[in-house]
Amino acid sequence: MIKNDRWIKEQAAQGMIEPFQPSLVRHTEGELAVLSFGLSSYGYDIRLSPKDFRIFRHVPGTIIDPKRFNPENLESAHLKEDELGTFFILPGHSYGLGVALEKLNIPNNVTVLCIGKSTYARAGIIANLTPAEAGWRGHLTLEFSNSSPADAKIYANEGCVQLLFLGGEPCEVSYDQRRGKYQDQPQEVVVARI
Repeated sequence: MIKNDRWIKEQAAQGMIEPFQPSLVRHTEGELAVLSFGLSSYGYDIRLSPKDFRIFRHVPGTIIDPKRFNPENLESAHLKEDELGTFFILPGHSYGLGVALEKLNIPNNVTVLCIGKSTYARAGIIANLTPAEAGWRGHLTLEFSNSSPADAKIYANEGCVQLLFLGGEPCEVSYDQRRGKYQDQPQEVVVARI
C-alpha cells in the first residue's frame, strides 16, 4: 500500500528523510517561485543537491559499458545562478546524473519509487524511474534525460523528483543485509557498479 503524509512525517521524525520539510514549499521566503519540494499527500519531493551534476559526453574511441564504466565519459557541470535561482545546464538530447540533497534511510518493510515531476516532464526533462529498496540508505544518484533539442535548466536546491513509499510485509533480506553495492551513497554522483 502507498504510504500517506502522516506516515511519512512519523518516519521522517525517526530519520528516514534528512533534512525533512514537513509541508510542500512552492516559494522561498523572498517569494521567489521554486519547483516544489517537501511533503505532499502521498509522497515527498526531494531536491537536487548543488554539490554534483555530471553530463555524459562522447569521448572518441570509448563505449559506455555498465560493466566497465569509464568515468571520463562524464563531465562535471558548473553551477550557475540568475534571478530565478541556481541551476545546471543539461544540453539538448543529453543525459545527466545528479544527487539528492536529502539523505534517506528506508525502513525494511518499504520500497521507494523515485519518479519525475510533471513540471520538468512538460519541459522535456525526464527523470529515470529509480527504486530505493527496503533497508537502503544514502543520497540517491538521480538520472535526467533532456529529450528536447534545446539546452535546459535543472534547478539545484529545488524539487526534482517525487518519492512514493510502498509498504508491504517485511522482506526476508533487506538491501542493507544483502550489502547492496549502492548502500551509503555520499552526496555525490555514484557511477554504475557491478
